[in-house]
Amino acid sequence: MNNLIKMPVILIGNSFKYETESTLKMFFPTRKFQFSDDIQNATGDDFVVAGVETGKIYTDIKLNGETFHSERNIPTTDDKYTEHELCRIIYHVLKEKIKVNTPWGLMTGIRPVKKVTELLAQGKNFPEIEKILTEKYELSPEKLKLAYDTAVNQLPIVENINRKAVSLYISIPFCPSRCSYCSFVSHSIESAGKLIPDYVQCLCKELEIISRIISETGTEIDTIYFGGGTPSAIPAEDILTVMECVRKNFDLNKIREYSFEAGRPDTITAEKLHIIKEYGADRISINPQTLNNDVLKVIGRRHTADDTLKAYELARKEGFRNINTDLIAGLPDDTPESFRNTLDKIIDISPESITVHTLTLKRSSNLFAQGEENIYNPVAEMVDYSIEKLMNNDYQPYYMYRQKNTVGNLENIGYARKGYESYYNIYIMDETQTIIGAGSGASTKLVYPDNRINRIHNYKFPYEYISDFDRLMTKKEEIIQCLKKINS
Repeated sequence: MNNLIKMPVILIGNSFKYETESTLKMFFPTRKFQFSDDIQNATGDDFVVAGVETGKIYTDIKLNGETFHSERNIPTTDDKYTEHELCRIIYHVLKEKIKVNTPWGLMTGIRPVKKVTELLAQGKNFPEIEKILTEKYELSPEKLKLAYDTAVNQLPIVENINRKAVSLYISIPFCPSRCSYCSFVSHSIESAGKLIPDYVQCLCKELEIISRIISETGTEIDTIYFGGGTPSAIPAEDILTVMECVRKNFDLNKIREYSFEAGRPDTITAEKLHIIKEYGADRISINPQTLNNDVLKVIGRRHTADDTLKAYELARKEGFRNINTDLIAGLPDDTPESFRNTLDKIIDISPESITVHTLTLKRSSNLFAQGEENIYNPVAEMVDYSIEKLMNNDYQPYYMYRQKNTVGNLENIGYARKGYESYYNIYIMDETQTIIGAGSGASTKLVYPDNRINRIHNYKFPYEYISDFDRLMTKKEEIIQCLKKINS
């Protein structure tokens, strides 16, 4: 099977491209697909035909020259039902022929917990939820229980979301270097450092504009989140400039949570931590990803395990009492034993929350180009260990999301000790509060009173953001109209 050649996918009598591709991605995470509606394109050693006829769905799948057929009658013409059942027969053929772990079954969306919370809102109990979701998605009992526990843990926060308030995301899209697994819009200091002064100037202008919109519409800010990139990668004086701008333009007395993703330990200094704390942030992330120095080198990180521990100690000395630490299961050259060692050491230093990501092969990352050699690793063993170990040490799952191309078809989970759940992380997943994004690569998610959602994207790259700043700011009118509606 040649991953460099696009696999033909022929849709006959339907246009179910998105869900079909999502289903295929479970089994071919590094393949690219060529979609068409012409059966003449069903050529080569590998292809998929997904067809809908009156009262019938069918698939013909050719793998390594051998063709497999499946079909069934369906009693309805409802498109959503037909789409789901068509993906089901594709799923079953591939699951039989390709031995790939699919613990989430047919559930392809990035927000599995939302499906549980929707059923909880209808008054369903666990056995009822288990029956509904198992029948529809065929997910494993372990993942169903994990999604249910996560939903229950975040429910008190979800039920108390202030839907008339908004959260503010501030993007600092710079990093010391680009990690091999990274797909974020981030730029190394070495190549883009000269842009930082102009970027900071424009970012502060945008924050001032957002502040005026907030004031004119009578809106409150609920949470603030500095993300990236690595926000602490920029010089201390630039961190000071941006955070001073935030304090000047927004009422921090009403903020429920102010997070700063300090990120990579080699960017964290006592001076930067002092500024971050002094200017209002009460929650930070220190993200080693692993404490295995050999793995850190492989993924392009320039820090060591000792640097992580020193950064953590500096943060505690500065007075931070809400620290998150990010880890990644399934990194290249990592082993279950090494991952267990990392997690155990992180638990020993006792951060308030720990987020366990599963390696995802994004197309814009360097790892994606290496293809299948990164797919087959014992990531499931690592993730299973993290679930049991963290929950046995008083860390409970409180938010979760999934991504395409995730190794092992697994998930990303945020764990926290009671009272330290991140509001912002839950808001991102729950999609019930407007989030205004500032800076390049940031997006604004407008949530209207009728639950309609619209997204406005800033320019991806800092040079675009700087050069076309005035044109970009003309997009703010829709934000004004949305905030007026949610505060009316």
